[in-house]
Amino acid sequence: MMALGSSVSWILRFSLQALMLVSGRRRLLTALLQAQKWPFQPSRDMRLVQFQAPHLVGPHLGLETGNGGGVINLNAFDPTLPKTMTQFLEQGEATLSVARRALAAQLPVLPRSEVTFLAPVTRPDKVVCVGMNYVDHCKEQNVPVPKEPIIFSKFASSIVGPYDEVVLPPESQEVDWEVELAVVIGKKGKHIKTTDAMAHVAGFTVAHDVSARDWLTTRNGKQWLLGKTFDTFCPLGPALVTKDSVADPHNLKICCRVNGEVVQSSNTNQMVFKTEDLIAWVSQFVTFYPGDVILTGTPPGVGVFRKPPVFLKKGDEVQCEIEQLGVIINKVV
Repeated sequence: MMALGSSVSWILRFSLQALMLVSGRRRLLTALLQAQKWPFQPSRDMRLVQFQAPHLVGPHLGLETGNGGGVINLNAFDPTLPKTMTQFLEQGEATLSVARRALAAQLPVLPRSEVTFLAPVTRPDKVVCVGMNYVDHCKEQNVPVPKEPIIFSKFASSIVGPYDEVVLPPESQEVDWEVELAVVIGKKGKHIKTTDAMAHVAGFTVAHDVSARDWLTTRNGKQWLLGKTFDTFCPLGPALVTKDSVADPHNLKICCRVNGEVVQSSNTNQMVFKTEDLIAWVSQFVTFYPGDVILTGTPPGVGVFRKPPVFLKKGDEVQCEIEQLGVIINKVV
């Protein structure tokens, strides 16, 4: 009986040790899997910027260290990187992986006060715009929600930086504000399927679709182009926030303030046609290239539909803000 008891005791000890070994291996395997995951899931947002600084020659690429933070100079981290966002996006994963490494490293940060932010994308091949793309904006005008996207354009020469001035043209007396979510294309494509569309997106930024209402409604045969494309009529920025850093681009608070007063306040969940729909629709007609910008429409609250109508005047300050993306501030001159 003694021998049997000691055998049972030995078997129990062996079983417990085996269970502990298996459990330990499981914990080790879990830890290894988690360690493998982290380089591909950076905890900090990727906020790509174009900037200038007094001690640097020409524009540079950088990383904004959080919404409203300083700037890491990507070109100093890796001098082989291109210095324009379009060229950066054209190189795809190769350049993005360098930016990820820079984000994970402890690098010097240039104070925000020492840099000049440029638009995150300059001189894109095209700036595509979408009209009447918020349900609440359609209600504001008492018009039906479009069954197909209403597409128009701005010339790339209208793009300015996130804190640049908006110049009132002498040809217009009815310049209005419009805050918009802008999509930046990261990969070339034509006839893109809705299900594949997000693979062609680099990220998102804030846009101010400044609009000369008199040139939209009574001039130029009511074609929208000229009223939308005066110089300085497309402030963008402050950063191109990569798509993996935005939880849901179609559920972001979006607002515009003029001289501190909230004039537009909505959510991108009010968009009639989402990013994927717009890319699929527009790519039937044109080829998208890295750096192309899509302005996805504005919510209600624009000046022209106020009673009486209100338009921008010299000295006004317009702030366009989108949750997770940041705020752009433009003085009217």
